[in-house]
Order: sequence, then structure tokens, then C-alpha cells
Amino acid sequence: MTEAPSSVVIIGGGLAGAKAAEALRDQGYTGPVTLVGAETDLPYERPPLSKDYLTGKAEFAAAVVHDEAWYAEHDVTLRLGAEAVAVDPAAHEIELADGTRLGYGALVLATGSEPTVPPIPGAAGGRYLRTHADSDALRAAFGPGTRVVIVGGGWIGLEVASAAKGAGGEVTVLEAADQPLLAVLGPETATVFADLHRAHGVDLRTGVSVAAIRPDGVDLADGTSIAADIVVVGTGAAPRLALAVSAGLAVDDATGGVAVDAGLRTSNPDIVAVGDIAAHDHPVLGRRVRVEHWATALKQPTVAVASLLGTDGSYDDLPYFFSDQFDLGMEYVGYAARGEYAQVVVRGDLGAREFVAFWLDAEDHVLAGMNVNVWDVVDDIKPLIANRTVVDPGKLAEPAVPLTAVRQS
Repeated sequence: MTEAPSSVVIIGGGLAGAKAAEALRDQGYTGPVTLVGAETDLPYERPPLSKDYLTGKAEFAAAVVHDEAWYAEHDVTLRLGAEAVAVDPAAHEIELADGTRLGYGALVLATGSEPTVPPIPGAAGGRYLRTHADSDALRAAFGPGTRVVIVGGGWIGLEVASAAKGAGGEVTVLEAADQPLLAVLGPETATVFADLHRAHGVDLRTGVSVAAIRPDGVDLADGTSIAADIVVVGTGAAPRLALAVSAGLAVDDATGGVAVDAGLRTSNPDIVAVGDIAAHDHPVLGRRVRVEHWATALKQPTVAVASLLGTDGSYDDLPYFFSDQFDLGMEYVGYAARGEYAQVVVRGDLGAREFVAFWLDAEDHVLAGMNVNVWDVVDDIKPLIANRTVVDPGKLAEPAVPLTAVRQS
């Protein structure tokens, strides 16, 4: 077995960073552990920032992974409000913004992602959602009659739209594509989310181009102007790679993340990467994937820490994410890029927004599944994907046929 590192530094104050600290102690590591986070909050989960916390249904404390006492009891040193600006792998040190240098025996990069600022005049002045403070600012601003314009119809944009509308706002969503979520879901099911938002009074405008963002509104390329009290920009996120680049780590151009193997090891044997930044060589999917979702941040650190401690292992969980918008709840598992699937099979009722959709390739393998307002089916969908089951599309579409019995005869 590989000798345990003399010390471990974790960079990242989110869920992945906290879970890495937890995994180190759970797996018997007794050396010094330091967690460095740029925010002053204790490490927390981010999904509630656009869901229950943003809507006022939950307190922020529910998103905090561990209370302060946990870190003290497990001898984990917290360096919060401290931004790491460089990694020197030759010296085995990281540098903080204040000039402090911290030595490490092994390093966990869990730096996450940050909202992208689109190349639109005035975009830097819009509101973005990534941090606790961002969510607090939106919560305070939303209210009856507040005019909210959201640039971008992805998951964050639609969840923010749901929250703003729920608070009584007048909400407009501007999406450049023909449907919201088109790049993720394809045209077959993206329309469900378009219909959902329009049914709840959101002014969803698709196929539009934003020419400028102003403090009091948005100008479209066709000359239309939309007045707003708040403009929220939700046009995507980019992995925070600056530290990985400073450390000379290999980056995967196709996914835009730090290249890691099945065990989350980077090109440097003393550094692992987890969460949003990890372009992971997935042993089940047979490809490198980078997944910016909660489940990855939750589960990858256990495998990454095992790799640091010399235990062979691989991260083979399928990509998974969820969303809550108005009265719609959904879960998605698997990976089906546009252009790679041949058909979408639906069991249930798209119009009623109670269904399970399956993305199939040309040989009738299930690539991904999404359940909408239908529950307790994910565990039955996963084996279809992982085992590369060849299914009968007719059986798959029939709700009376158990998912365990949809294999082709």
C-alpha cells in the first residue's frame, strides 16, 4: 500500500471539500488536514441556493454540511475567507491571496465552478447566483410586482424564475435557443419545461438575442426593450481551473476540466480533483465526462481520498441531478448528449407532466432516464444504463410493464 501523505490540504469550501475532509477521517487518515475556502461560510451545499433556500422554505443551516464543532472534533483545520491563488507542486505548497504559503503532502482540488459572464454589453452588472450571499440578495429583492428578467433558460435560470414567480414577481425569461434546456434534454422533452413556465405566468421568450443589459432592463437585438427591477444572468458556468493550470495539471480540452482517471487522480500523483472541475474517465460510460451536479460533489471525494491513501478504486456512479420548479419535480440519471441518441421513449403523460422519459441509442440501449413527478424509479433505471440492456421500446413505453421486464425478447 502507498505510504499515507504527511498532510492533506483541501481547496474548496463546498460540498466536495467537506466530504473530502470527512472521507479522510472515515478512512483512517490521522495526519494533518486543512480545508481552505474562499468564502467565510462553513462549507455548504449549493442546490438549495436556487431551490428551497431561495424560496424561503428552508434555512441556510440546512445546507451546511458539518457544523463548526465537527471540524474541531475531527481535527480538521479550517482556513475560511482565504483564497488560494497558486499551487507549487515542486515545493508541495499552495499560496494564498495574503501571501501565506501552506505545505501539503497531498492536495485535493475541489474548486468548483463559477458563473460565466456572457459577451453582452452590461452583463457584468447583472445579478448572478453562485454563493450564499448571491441567494440572500435575490431573496431580499424578490417580491410582489417586482419585475425580474432572467437571461438564460437553463436549470439555474428556470429555478430562479420559479422562485421569483412564487414570490409574486413579474418574470420574463430570455432564451437564445428554440426551447429552454434544449442542449440538455433535446426537443422531445424540453417543451415540457417551456409549457410549465408559461402555464404559471412566466413570459418565456425563446429564440431571442440579448443586445445589452442595463441596470433597469434588457435590450434585445430586434430593438425591443424590457424594463426590469432585477436582471439575473444564468447563461452557464465554467470550472475554476486556475489552480490546476498553475500546478501544470493535464486538462481535457473536450470537457474543459482537469483530466482525472477512474480513481480521480490527476496527472500529478499527489493531487486529486473532484466535483465540477473533474473530467473523469468513467468506467461505465466508457468516456470522459465532467458533471456539474450535487451527486458528483457528494460521492466522488470518497474514491479520491481512497486513491490518495493507496487504495485502488474507481468512481462508477452514473451522472445524476434533480430540479424543482413550481409543482414539477424531476430526476435525471445517465448521459445522453444531443446527436448521440436515436430516440426518446416516454412512459406516462407528457401533457400532465407525469412521465418517465428514456433516451435510447440506435441499438436500443438506454443512455439516460428522466422521471418527472413520478418517484422511486431511479434505482430501476440505473441497471438498464449500467448493464447496457437492449430494451424493447414498446415495453419501455408501457407503464404496466415493470422496468425489470423491458429487455428485448
